[in-house]
Parts: sequence; C-alpha cells; structure tokens
Amino acid sequence: MTIIYLHGLDSDPNATKAVITKNHAGTHDIKVLCPDLNCPPDEVVSKVLVLINANDDVVLIGSSLGGYFANLISDMTGTPAILLNPSIRPDVSFRRFLSDNFDDKPLQKDTVIYTTTGGWQIKFADLAWFEMHPLTVDNPNKIKVLLKMGDELLNAHVSCQFYQDKGVFVLAQDGGDHRMSDYESQIVQILKWVGEIG
Repeated sequence: MTIIYLHGLDSDPNATKAVITKNHAGTHDIKVLCPDLNCPPDEVVSKVLVLINANDDVVLIGSSLGGYFANLISDMTGTPAILLNPSIRPDVSFRRFLSDNFDDKPLQKDTVIYTTTGGWQIKFADLAWFEMHPLTVDNPNKIKVLLKMGDELLNAHVSCQFYQDKGVFVLAQDGGDHRMSDYESQIVQILKWVGEIG
C-alpha cells in the first residue's frame, strides 16, 4: 500500500505531519510519498496523478490545501482520501492575500498575490482556477475527515457541515489548531482509516 501525503500552504514535503506519517507507516510496511506541491494547481494535480498511476493501492492524506487537492483528485479518480483540516474553498480563503496587499491596485491574471515559503508564486489567475474546480465529493464512502474545531485559520464548522451534508464520515474534535499540533497522537487513528478505506 502507498500513502501520498499532500502538504498544505506554506509547507513542503518535510512537513511535521508528513514525517510523522512516514515514520509510523513504515512500521506497517506502508510506503509514503510526499511530493512538493509548491507549484500552480494544475501542476499539482498532474504530479499527483502520475504518482497514483505509478503505485498500487494508493490512499491520499491531505492537510489544509493538501486536503482540497486530495478531495479534488478523489473526485477525479475514486482514490480514497483522508482530509486533515481541509480547505474546501481556496478561491475564497486566498482572498485574504488580496485584502492585505492590493486594496486599490488593478489585478492582472499574472499578478503575484502571495509567495509561499516553498517558493510558489500564487497568481491572481490561480483563484479563478480554484473557483472553476469546486469539490463535488463524488465518493463520500472513500473519504474520511478529521477536523479540529479550534482551527484558527479555516472555519471548521463550515467544513464539518459541508462534508456531513455530502455523507462523509467526519471526526470533529473540540479545540486544537489548524496545524493539528497533536498529530502524533492522531496517527494511529489515521492509519486505521487508511486500512479501512484503502
């Protein structure tokens, strides 16, 4: 079995949750791939599809923006996915970069609105890409969601309602934070889910 771990915004393949996942999965004979997603969204999708096609029995685990991509690619391919504090509307949440920096400036498609710590220059056109690729949750029985209701960055209550309305199993935990700082204590449950849906 192979886990493809999809990191979030301002992260990289060496993200804490990616490393924890790799360390624990290794003891279960599960391979973990952690691609670098610091690139435009269409390239992220292409990169992950190549990995899915090159491996057997794949389960996606996505955190935050990686959760969006895991859900989107599950919609496209039927690949099982586990979502950790997923972003469900990047086209909306990324608008915070506009209000911070571009109050009265005209925006072109190639205007860079934010540069991630990993070097991805998010362009204004990327917001349109996300808007044109909404999550449909076509395979609710192949998706599980772990939410921290204390998420300070994304509205966990909106995410919870969105997935419950689609018939997805959601484990909503009180408190916590967006980074899921207690992930080490969650990984046993995550790997159990991998076995159930993989």
